[in-house]
Amino acid sequence: MNDDVLFSQEFSIVGRDFTNAGSVSTEIKSILKEIGFDPVMIRRAAIASYEAEMNVVMYAQRAVVRLSVTPSTIKVEIEDEGQGIENIDLAMQEGYSTATAEMREMGFGAGMGLPNIKRNSDFFEIDSEPGRGTKLGITITARRTDG
Repeated sequence: MNDDVLFSQEFSIVGRDFTNAGSVSTEIKSILKEIGFDPVMIRRAAIASYEAEMNVVMYAQRAVVRLSVTPSTIKVEIEDEGQGIENIDLAMQEGYSTATAEMREMGFGAGMGLPNIKRNSDFFEIDSEPGRGTKLGITITARRTDG
């Protein structure tokens, strides 16, 4: 199996920039379509990257997103400068949210972000330290269809 990097790119996300929220995940989706990935992989990558992007917009000052694509994998790493996550186990529970009333009024904060990222990833890694930020690793792999 050939796992040479086909494409890589870095993106920036600015915290509290709700106007441009979703633009990075939309660009990732477009890139993956242009490369010709399976639509199911593209959908999973788009959902996971959108959820991660919204978490940055809501809770961090800024973040760097690194997309790396091989013939069989889509990897997205997000490293933010933010408040960090106090209790990762609690944050991973569906429905748990620390969203403000303002965020909820905008339709965010249902507490499904991290669970949706994990659900749409084949490999999910999270590292966070309160006051220092959060780093996510998301990997989506191609399903083999041959015998």
